Amino acid sequence: MKIKKRYILILLALLQFNSMDAQQAKSVILIYLEGGPAQTDTFDPKPASSRDYFGLLKGVSPTNVPTMQLGEKMPLLATQADKFSLIRSMTHGVFAHETAHYAMITGDQTKGAFVYPSFGSVIAFKLKDTYKGILPPYISVVNANTRFNEGGFLGNQYKSFDTNGQPEKGIFEVDGIVNNLVNPEKFNSRNDLLNSFERLNTVTEKAKLQNLATLRTKDIELIGGEVRKVFDLSTETTAMREKYGMSRIGQSCLVARKLVQAGVPFISVRTTGWDTHKAHFQRMNEMLPELDKALSTLLADLSEKGLLENTIVLCGGEFGRTPKVLWEAPWNGGRAHFGTAFSYLVAGGGFKSSQVIGKTDKTGENILERKVFPCDLIATVYKQMGIDPNGTLQHPTEGALPMLPSLGKNGQSNGMLLELIK
Repeated sequence: MKIKKRYILILLALLQFNSMDAQQAKSVILIYLEGGPAQTDTFDPKPASSRDYFGLLKGVSPTNVPTMQLGEKMPLLATQADKFSLIRSMTHGVFAHETAHYAMITGDQTKGAFVYPSFGSVIAFKLKDTYKGILPPYISVVNANTRFNEGGFLGNQYKSFDTNGQPEKGIFEVDGIVNNLVNPEKFNSRNDLLNSFERLNTVTEKAKLQNLATLRTKDIELIGGEVRKVFDLSTETTAMREKYGMSRIGQSCLVARKLVQAGVPFISVRTTGWDTHKAHFQRMNEMLPELDKALSTLLADLSEKGLLENTIVLCGGEFGRTPKVLWEAPWNGGRAHFGTAFSYLVAGGGFKSSQVIGKTDKTGENILERKVFPCDLIATVYKQMGIDPNGTLQHPTEGALPMLPSLGKNGQSNGMLLELIK
């Protein structure tokens, strides 16, 4: 029976390979809720369970899709439900932050010896010959989720570029690009002085000088040219900024939209604070309205500007949280880590909208239909970005390795999300 199941998985993988279509998406926005958001308070509410499960958030938000409802703190996102789909059966069975991050960001659950690159790094690597932008191809606003947004064995040239800074403040300072302490006049005078020194250099080889000039031209355009305006939020109307919300996540999502307009292939918007072992419901009362405002506006804004069709939007964390509330001390109404079943939102980029994939039981503790593993979701994103998920990556010493080593493996994969592709 095990051999038969293995053959079925191989056959599915071959069928998926043969069904590769042309690239449908140009950019990915990953809104990463680090710490693990509670699926039962967001994308998979359980109002018919009991207080031990829904806690202090029993209500739901009816959506503009009859078959879908969201948690009560997401009424704005509910009005945009026709623009996204929900996966309510994400799983990897990991309950520790570090290993769950790795599984969710790389898709690798083989426990092998190789440190795999994040899927943002893989996209940056695979598009290196076609992406011609000056901005880095993989940008995190405002910083990456520890080392798992790095290039793995591909190398640090494909890791995330972290903007750092505070987009919700007056001027969004970006490392190496926007510095409030250096005005344009001072920058230009320093560049002129540097050029004058190099004109005096008669020793350096001409080819080396030409290479330096080429690199400097790109750097100067990045620091002092039109491209830096991508990070200038003062070019947006006050009304638009307030729609996104003047919070960190709100303004980060606005930056993400501007980066999509600039053609950046992969943008990670990382927001922290979702590790709610204690004071869970108090935290949700603060954080969920900010997420609701930011995410709903991002989807509407991308759609209105004709960008959603070519932009994949993902929202979720490294795992979910225990459906059963921990009322006892010292948690006093908290939720613990939960890798058995959690949810992700998927929108745009050739994905169908208004769909609900997978199903959990009445308390949200067990998956009843269509398990989805990290590599299944990542493989489908690759497909939509015109990248063969069954392809290989070159390891510097080990040769060609499978790009998604878990894909097609029993207990680590359940097949790509072809039912979500238009």
